Amino acid sequence: MKSVWIIDDDQSIRWVLEKALARVSIPARGFAAASEMLDELQDAAPAVLVTDIRMPGLDGLSLLHRIKQQHPALPVIVMTAFTDLNSTVAAFQKGAFDYLPKPFDVNAAVALIQRALQTTTNLAATVPASPAVAGTAERLMMQSSAPAMQEVFRAIGRLAASNVTVLVTGESGTGKELVARALHKHSNRADGAFIAVNAAAIPKDLLEAELFGHERGAFTGATQQRRGRFEEARGGTLFLDEIGDMPFDLQTRLLRVLAEGSFYRVGGSQAIQTDARIVAATHQPLEQRVAEGRFREDLFHRLNVIRLRLPPLRERKEDIPALVNLFMKNSAESLGVPERKLTPDALHALSEFDYPGNIRQLENFCQWLTVMSSGQVIEAKDLPPELLSVSQAFAGRPLAVSGQTEKQHDVEHDVHALSTESDEAAQDRAPWLSLLEQEAQTRLARNEPAIMATLGREFERVLLEAALDYSRGRRMEAAQRLGIGRNTLTRKCNELGLDQKPPY
Repeated sequence: MKSVWIIDDDQSIRWVLEKALARVSIPARGFAAASEMLDELQDAAPAVLVTDIRMPGLDGLSLLHRIKQQHPALPVIVMTAFTDLNSTVAAFQKGAFDYLPKPFDVNAAVALIQRALQTTTNLAATVPASPAVAGTAERLMMQSSAPAMQEVFRAIGRLAASNVTVLVTGESGTGKELVARALHKHSNRADGAFIAVNAAAIPKDLLEAELFGHERGAFTGATQQRRGRFEEARGGTLFLDEIGDMPFDLQTRLLRVLAEGSFYRVGGSQAIQTDARIVAATHQPLEQRVAEGRFREDLFHRLNVIRLRLPPLRERKEDIPALVNLFMKNSAESLGVPERKLTPDALHALSEFDYPGNIRQLENFCQWLTVMSSGQVIEAKDLPPELLSVSQAFAGRPLAVSGQTEKQHDVEHDVHALSTESDEAAQDRAPWLSLLEQEAQTRLARNEPAIMATLGREFERVLLEAALDYSRGRRMEAAQRLGIGRNTLTRKCNELGLDQKPPY
């Protein structure tokens, strides 16, 4: 077993740590200066390095920087004073596993070193990087193994030589712009410009000039002529993101451009021919917005020539390990820290989460882990709070080959006890509330993750289906009876997939 190396010019500190580690059968060696340790490091390497910051000669932070360059996977614990905030922050920025405050509790110090040793052991069990990590996000997306993405790939291949308008639909965060860029990259317009415009991010008064440009003096502040996005995308692709949020009057102008192939700058009198392929994207249910009178039906049919539905991340979980590797690598590079590795349990928990925020949420989780994790290896217990219930449900759960485990027996006992609730307690509430409580307790006893989200969606689904059935599909009436707005009902139907049912 490799030993723990301790570097401190204070002999008493080295002695205390060496004796404490010896009591738990962990070999340790002490060094009075960093130079002595570096000489020894040429012939051997420790399992964990514990170093003071303030020492004669090479200080602890400089030593940490050098160690991380030569041995990036070696856990380094930095000893520092409580009041030395700058040194503590600098230690983490340079890749320290954790810091040990002085004066320290001996038992806490041993526990921290044992955790660092466990990290070294877990490195062999970490998930290897996928070959796709070496590529960009676009390349990774085009290497997806999920069946739901294969249809998208085939469609991109068929559309490569075409200039037909494409409508990309999908939930927020699924990567619709990446698909638009892939369409451009594999088309005969790849040498032209790819111009992206977010219709929801630009104020209404500015969006028209943004798309079509303006002449000098067209409005206050227009001191010179400006080309619009349609002109900039000539010979290339114009990506209109969040097209469902485009103001109604601008939809009319866009329809004319698509129909006639020309437009006028704001304040202009000369028609300008356009030669840009249009790729539009939205997370909105455009059919619903047409029915509500918020989106032009003729524009919808102009855009909906070819529709590509981009599946949410929960429908392509096969891609999560490769995405995690990519995002962890990117986060480490952007922050200038060593790349963190995940244990199989941690990756399993990440893969089981449903990601309502899709790929963007997964990327945010990876950034959080890179910033907040104290070690090079991320275990299931180190995951963000949203994922802890998932990791607890899957990490270290015993499997019974025959008979019942003690835990399974306890679960069944708890469920049985809940199902025999006393009549007196049941009379204090409506029957459905008692059933709801029993269902919640049953799921809690099973250690099921995300109970609030799951039951909440089921509750909303039952209410919406009942109201729509009662009102024979008339959404305005259903919304009034539920006491919510029609837009709210439409949005919830879309989220729950109820808009996919055949109309009444």
